[in-house]
Amino acid sequence: MSSPPPPPPGLRRLGLTGSIGAGKSTVAALLRARGLTVLDADEQARLVTLEPEVLAEIEAAFPGTVRGGVLERAALASVVFGDQAHLSRLNAIVHPRVRARMLDLEAAAAARGEGWVVQDVPLLFEGGLERQMDAVLVVDAPLETRVARVTARSGLSAEEVLARDSRQMPAGEKRRRATAVLDNGGSLEELEAQVDGALGTLGVQPPAASRQQEESPSRG
Repeated sequence: MSSPPPPPPGLRRLGLTGSIGAGKSTVAALLRARGLTVLDADEQARLVTLEPEVLAEIEAAFPGTVRGGVLERAALASVVFGDQAHLSRLNAIVHPRVRARMLDLEAAAAARGEGWVVQDVPLLFEGGLERQMDAVLVVDAPLETRVARVTARSGLSAEEVLARDSRQMPAGEKRRRATAVLDNGGSLEELEAQVDGALGTLGVQPPAASRQQEESPSRG
């Protein structure tokens, strides 16, 4: 996905990413529970592909991938998988609309007086999107733990999970580029403590905390 325009004035972006099985969705849920707005790029892409106009464009580009007004995701994946030209064509259809939706959601967050939004993007580094982030959280876990999680929830074999992982940027490189790293190989409580520590270090305040600080009388 190409780089989005700058966010609305006064709003900052916290990127969230991680390798397959690292627990990015768990961290996103923890950030939401702390009052932060989390914009899920995959969810917005899914919503975009429910739009009749988009479905018509996809079917025209990849005949047989839309049936009865519904996108056959497995059929589409089989067409674009491993074919960069086809993937680029699909991205040209979907990504501009995803960016527009994300910008609308950012504008709404800014209108609510929020200082930060979280951009949850699986391929954030691969797409060069870190340049548009004010900070980036990377969620990581040992490879064997990540493989075990994905096989348990998806039915994929370990070999299939490893193949998918190999097509992403290596976890070590993501860690190197991160503003902060969350190690998700332990308990949920340990992860929560890391999330709170990272937010504190980065100066990311959920909206409720920000408002409370602004409304408190100054002392001195």
